[in-house]
Amino acid sequence: MKANDIITQAVIDSFAYFGLKISQSGLLFQLSALLVIFCLAWISFKLMRMLLRGNITQLVLRTKNVFDDELHKHHFFRRASHLAPALLIHTLCPLFITKPYLVNVIQKVAVIYALVTMVRMASALLNTIEDTYNASNLAKKAPITGFIQVGKLFVVIVALVLVISSVLDKSPLLLLSGLGAVTAILLLLFRDTILGFVAGIQIAANRMVNTGDWISMPKFEADGEVLQVGLTTVKVQNWDKTITTIPTYALIAEPVKNWRGMSESGGRRIKRAINIDVQSVQFCDEATLEEFAKIRYIKSYIQKKKDELQAFNSEQKIEIQDLVNSRRLTNIGTLRAYIQAYLSNHPKLNQDMTLMVRQLPPTELGMPLEIYCFSADKNWVNYEGIQADIFDHLLAILPVFKLRAYQRMSDRP
Repeated sequence: MKANDIITQAVIDSFAYFGLKISQSGLLFQLSALLVIFCLAWISFKLMRMLLRGNITQLVLRTKNVFDDELHKHHFFRRASHLAPALLIHTLCPLFITKPYLVNVIQKVAVIYALVTMVRMASALLNTIEDTYNASNLAKKAPITGFIQVGKLFVVIVALVLVISSVLDKSPLLLLSGLGAVTAILLLLFRDTILGFVAGIQIAANRMVNTGDWISMPKFEADGEVLQVGLTTVKVQNWDKTITTIPTYALIAEPVKNWRGMSESGGRRIKRAINIDVQSVQFCDEATLEEFAKIRYIKSYIQKKKDELQAFNSEQKIEIQDLVNSRRLTNIGTLRAYIQAYLSNHPKLNQDMTLMVRQLPPTELGMPLEIYCFSADKNWVNYEGIQADIFDHLLAILPVFKLRAYQRMSDRP
């Protein structure tokens, strides 16, 4: 005698004990069989949960492999325990239920339950892959969040097709063949998804943007650190701690400034000018040069220039009093030499990168004297402090060179 026949006879005998005569095709027996099946399914779920939570958890924690720890963290094993009741219900139902329509409905519900469980398991597995990847050095080269989201979307679509085919009792291939008629609608609905997927491939292949990069996109008012490069959106945390969401395809369609090169280089650029009042520019007389020669950074420069100019004037037989024809030092040129020497001896600047002081074309706001160098410390707060210290010093030393910074005067009394 088969096991199901034994159980069936036991149920009939149990009702007969209380004076109730039932048959296997009767409604009371069908309800009792359903109750027994669901109780067995619940017990199987609890047993599977205990097994996975106990033995599997201990085994996972003992191993040195990180991947299984991430699986446990994302509840992969806990979700897997839901497969047991679904399989049990699907298997036992035709053995004890004699109503074909009832068996069909219950089995379809069990299949849907199993498919939902497998979708959740696949989601946990993909999350585990993403976290494991993000913890590796490869994550610095290319983000995979977009591809993980594509994988999740693919799993959901496949599960949805299988659910519909199960409910309608149609082949999944038949359903897929009918999708050609609604392709245009699907392309419209998934436009951003498709564009984001294509953009994600280009971003990953060309290493355009990665998680942790500092990017600037004025069009979207984004200026900060990339938190996530997803399938359809990129999240940027601005420096004021607000979050800007940008379409992923915009990263390849719009101008993007990525500061990764600065972060990976040896310094952060300082590029700022002081506007010198042109009316304060003048030649240096001997007394002025003697004063300048006391400044440590330009002492040798002053002496070298004096010898060079004296040799030139003597060769050309030009008197030093001849202001038109003789070569003489200016206070702004001497200041430029001082700033160059000052920056070259600054301990917080990267001396291996470009360092120069240059004059820009004069404007109605004066003569711009631009400082171009690189701070060795790339931290934003420290960088701003170094830059401020440099210009504090330069603005304060202008009077020593008999120069003035230009400042527009108000017409108001």
